Amino acid sequence: MQRRSVMMNKKRVTMGDVAGHAGVSKATVSAVINDKGTVRDTTRDRVIDAIRELNYRARGTRSAVCVGDRHSLGLLIKEVDNPYYSAIVSGIRAYGLERGYAVVVASSEGSAQSEREQTELLRRHGVAGLLVTPVMSSDTDLSHLFELHRRNFPFVLLERIRGLKASLVDIENVEGSRNAVEFLIEQGHKRIVHFAGPAYSMHTKERIDGVRHAFSRSALVFPDEAVVTVGAHLADGYRVGLEYFRDRCAQDRPTAVTCYNDLVAFGLIRALSELGLGVPEDVSVVGFDNLGLIPYTGIPLTTVDVPKAEMGELAAGMLIRRIESQEALPPEQLTLHGELVVRGTTRRLD
Repeated sequence: MQRRSVMMNKKRVTMGDVAGHAGVSKATVSAVINDKGTVRDTTRDRVIDAIRELNYRARGTRSAVCVGDRHSLGLLIKEVDNPYYSAIVSGIRAYGLERGYAVVVASSEGSAQSEREQTELLRRHGVAGLLVTPVMSSDTDLSHLFELHRRNFPFVLLERIRGLKASLVDIENVEGSRNAVEFLIEQGHKRIVHFAGPAYSMHTKERIDGVRHAFSRSALVFPDEAVVTVGAHLADGYRVGLEYFRDRCAQDRPTAVTCYNDLVAFGLIRALSELGLGVPEDVSVVGFDNLGLIPYTGIPLTTVDVPKAEMGELAAGMLIRRIESQEALPPEQLTLHGELVVRGTTRRLD
């Protein structure tokens, strides 16, 4: 097993080192770290620059929670009942265990307030670093993530945040969604609707953008009603599927639906079945994620495959490099590509 020997070979940077580098007292460094309003902005900026240049970590950020002889990584997800995250956890866990790290998982359940609370809880309880799938909306307070950045606390995002220069491992959502819609257009579908995800995910916007791009590259017009707000869960796809398709005649309903994720697609398929509509005979359905349970469902789902375990491994590696480095590392950003997997829930129109 690889151990963190690099951390033992160099003297750990202390608060005194930061104070000397910035030309201030240790009390001033402490005041900046603890966000006390007693320090001038110019002095605060000088201390923060010194923290980053020296790669200083405040006490507690490296004395991680121990599980046996292992240290821990914190993973903050958004939906505890979404099997998408289980594959990511498997990738993180496999990589971490080989290098002496366990994984602690918490869920915000799409709540920005819960995300802030659990981020602070995990940090204060001594995880060595954090992997975060952030809750996003137009008015979300992201100060807790900027605070991690200011404190030089190691973290990696699993979803992009515009305006925050942080390390990231994500999927190319626009491309994946666009490819799904372009496939349906090639199959002769003209009435295509997108069942969109929750407002708290940047992936929702990116996948809608992919739909728009596909329409713009075709002769089809993209109407506003082509995007239906649904959510991220099985129940969301089922509920909205019933509401949307219940009273629509054949000439008025879409012939194909792309979904925010596989769970929404499964819920929609159940709703269509209860309404007496066949998949794909009456409506073609495309998901996103390629969950491991698909081969065991009644009709294998056409979906965009996301390399979930690979994402977890890459994110864990990126985070551990930051935890163990004695020097400040610039942000890394990796974007992986999904691949459309065509199965039994789509068909070519005659």
